[in-house]
Amino acid sequence: MKKILFATTALIATAGMAAADVRLSGYGRFGLDYNDANARTGLNGQGGAANGVSETNITSRLRIQFDMSTETDSGVALGARLRLQTESRDNVVNGNGAGGTTTANGARFYASYGGFTVQVGNITGAIEGMAGLYLPTSSADTGIDGMGFHSLVGNTVGGNAFAWDAYSSAGTGRNGIELIYSGGAFGAHFSYSTTNGAIGLDRIAVSGKYTFGDWTVGLGIQDSDTIGEDKVILTVAGDIGQFGVGLAYGMNSDAGGLGVDIDKLRIYGKMDVGSAGTVLAWVTDEDGAAGAVTNGTSFGLNYKHDLGGGVSFDAGFVETVTDQTQVQAGVYFRF
Repeated sequence: MKKILFATTALIATAGMAAADVRLSGYGRFGLDYNDANARTGLNGQGGAANGVSETNITSRLRIQFDMSTETDSGVALGARLRLQTESRDNVVNGNGAGGTTTANGARFYASYGGFTVQVGNITGAIEGMAGLYLPTSSADTGIDGMGFHSLVGNTVGGNAFAWDAYSSAGTGRNGIELIYSGGAFGAHFSYSTTNGAIGLDRIAVSGKYTFGDWTVGLGIQDSDTIGEDKVILTVAGDIGQFGVGLAYGMNSDAGGLGVDIDKLRIYGKMDVGSAGTVLAWVTDEDGAAGAVTNGTSFGLNYKHDLGGGVSFDAGFVETVTDQTQVQAGVYFRF
């Protein structure tokens, strides 16, 4: 009788484990970063004396991601994501002098049924998740750590970079709620978050995408109570023969509280080199107030060589509106 009870208990426990799914994934990256702005102070490294940071440093990151999911008898999928991460830029661990400890972020929870997904907590964000916002590279921009993400049309020289909801790797995020729909060629994303305090500051964003053939069009709109965070972003990306091309436009309302709207346009092109290499080049143009430091052109070049087994060698070069020069080279490995 005891053997039957033990066997039954083990069967029930095994069945419960089979119903749930816990997945571990992530990546590591390390390499060298040269940034001439480290020898200058002022707005984005414009002028001034040396700031005490070496021009050449090691840049690195290790990210470990936990995805947990299960499903009800009626077919509703429930799950959560948690991330552990440590990184170093300019010889400062975690980017903020937090020592050598690994940081755990706030969790994101979701419920999904059919083509609809509701997420709460440390949400993705409708602008962050829109099609064509980032470049199709290992770092989602240039080099091995993005090199400041100067290619993003939502980031401007004047300020308010990444002024939208996004999944935070080192914090709790804005603790919002979002609804995501995906069906066939069409996708839509709505997100909302607010800050707590004497005055709550709301962010509302919506984005959509449509894919036809080899092309995808994306549109994102954000309305925020915080000055400088209202945005309209339009993207188009696709293939022309062996070449990949993309166009993005961002209208950034009163970006950085400068009192003017800043329009930013980005164009990129990429092509395969040999059997394992890919080259991507991009250029942006920012246009704000006449004579402002926000006006001008940035450009970048990225090279990726696939080494197999989820490993790649990546290198990049960026020249910004403020004449900041940055060069990186290093290795990515995914698991």
